[in-house]
Amino acid sequence: MNRWNRKLNQFFKEYTMPFTFAAGILTVLGYLAEHLTNMRTATIICYLAATVLAGLPILFRAVTGLRMKAIGIEVLVSIAVFGAMFIGEYSEAAIVTFLFQFGTYLEQRTLQKTRSAIRMLTEMAPATAWRLENQAAVPEEIDADEVEVDDLLLVKTGGKVAVDGIIESGEGYLNEASINGESVPAHKMAGDQVYAGTILDSGILQMRATRVGEDTTFSKIIALVEEAQDAKSPAERFIDRFAKWYTPATVVIAALVLLITRSLDTAITVLVLACPGALVIGAPVANVAGIGRGARDNVLLKGGDSVTTFAKVDTFIFDKTGTLTTGYPDVTKIYSYTEDIQSALKMAATLESTSDHPLAKAIMSYVKKQQITVEKTVASETLKGLGVRADIGGNVIMAGSKRMMMEQGITLTEQQQRDLQEAAGNGASTVLLSENEKILLLFAISDKIKDNAEETIANLKRLGIKKTVMLTGDNRKTAEAVAAGIGIDEVQAELLPENKLSAIREMQREGRTVAFVGDGVNDGPALATADIGIAMGGGTDVAVETSDVVLMRSDLESIPVAVKLAKKTVGVLHQNIVIAVGTVLLLLVGLFAGYIHMASGMFIHEASILVVILNAMRLLHRTKKS
Repeated sequence: MNRWNRKLNQFFKEYTMPFTFAAGILTVLGYLAEHLTNMRTATIICYLAATVLAGLPILFRAVTGLRMKAIGIEVLVSIAVFGAMFIGEYSEAAIVTFLFQFGTYLEQRTLQKTRSAIRMLTEMAPATAWRLENQAAVPEEIDADEVEVDDLLLVKTGGKVAVDGIIESGEGYLNEASINGESVPAHKMAGDQVYAGTILDSGILQMRATRVGEDTTFSKIIALVEEAQDAKSPAERFIDRFAKWYTPATVVIAALVLLITRSLDTAITVLVLACPGALVIGAPVANVAGIGRGARDNVLLKGGDSVTTFAKVDTFIFDKTGTLTTGYPDVTKIYSYTEDIQSALKMAATLESTSDHPLAKAIMSYVKKQQITVEKTVASETLKGLGVRADIGGNVIMAGSKRMMMEQGITLTEQQQRDLQEAAGNGASTVLLSENEKILLLFAISDKIKDNAEETIANLKRLGIKKTVMLTGDNRKTAEAVAAGIGIDEVQAELLPENKLSAIREMQREGRTVAFVGDGVNDGPALATADIGIAMGGGTDVAVETSDVVLMRSDLESIPVAVKLAKKTVGVLHQNIVIAVGTVLLLLVGLFAGYIHMASGMFIHEASILVVILNAMRLLHRTKKS
């Protein structure tokens, strides 16, 4: 029996859309045949066919619910439909079943969420590793699953780190964005920790495996996403809660009416008029209208539950890199100690063109934007971990850290020292340019704050958001500088994915309704665990798929727009519920008072459906940005 139930459930799910629209077409044909011709038989056939197509899925859900001792609105609809057909009101049976199924279809469509995030994460995991018997041995390529603790592994330029471990020899720059969201590759050398799933941008490493298989940080991210998605069940719909008492009460009332009046027609009229057509269509159509309006504003709201929860959010949590910032290093300020800054910039770019360091690339990008021609150097020397030195036109040119300058015997002035402290205080990395032992320029390089970040935070607070928080894997000084610049209330820095998850759960335990905004693979668990996960559209597929809201243009200004829209949508939804329930109550009172009969009741019933649809269509008007 269970096997047949599963097959029928799958069948009705698969054919909900064609059955519903076919029922709608048949209902229209029946109406036309009834009012424009005298073809009584054709009218009845159309209405009955529509009732069967739209009614069978409803009847199936009603029977399934009764078997599980749950009396839902489907039971009431089924009884009303059978009753309407029994007394010859075939048009009402067809209309009721079509409207109910159409509402169910709209809701199911908006609530569909992809489940491919775990697959995407798994595909991103490293598949192979290069194992060494000893430091001088020829590397052997093996499956990542075969790596054991204490194995010696080789990581080549452009390769993925297969497991967590410690570097034993070599150095290079590792892109750790998949773990901590940091945009600038980290310089790693012997003794440093490395994580599975990170990518070696440059250099070559030999590492000793410390955590393998499911124990790696990357595998834990996958597990966290799975756990968060499983724990996050959809909220029980208001209509279902309402139906727990509404459906049995209506059936009892109809039965009492039959006993008292001895009139089957009156009892069935009670069921027909009490059938909550406006109620079942009112909520889905409001959600669909709100979601459609959001799509026009480049905001994807994933379903009615997401909209309802989003409207209740009082705390916004942001990732930093790629969310509040651009996600890549950029020259944010230049301190000049020369009159010929154009010449100095050209000199810096010419020297940095020999380096593949991320900070060097940032300087190159900045100089190119100034439309300055860059010349290639004849020869250059890289001082590991410090900077680059070269001979240009007989002059010794150096670009690097303060430590490099000091080791080369260059003394910084008090002003230059103050400028370095200012740049560091703002969370920027610094590069000094010198010519013949004279400092010419100081570059402040950081992950640039997005232009509209400050305005977005201010708008959210105006909309009633009580608290804004930044959770980031980046260093504390940089994170605090970004937060101060845009008005974030609280900062938690240097976090791994599990730390972000703990912070979110702690806020939820405090009774807050939390929205998390992120874009990286490492944000997947946080996006799934938060009451509302908001993904930047330009982020990873995992972030987009585990979220409840997607900003399709990665535009922070869309967040306040989405908040306003969610609040307005929920307001309209509540209005529709009041209209629907109020109409049913008025119809029943009018029926017992003798003012309402089947024909007039049906007219008012259908009018109430039109009212809730028109009310929902107000959401299609553009929501202005705050």
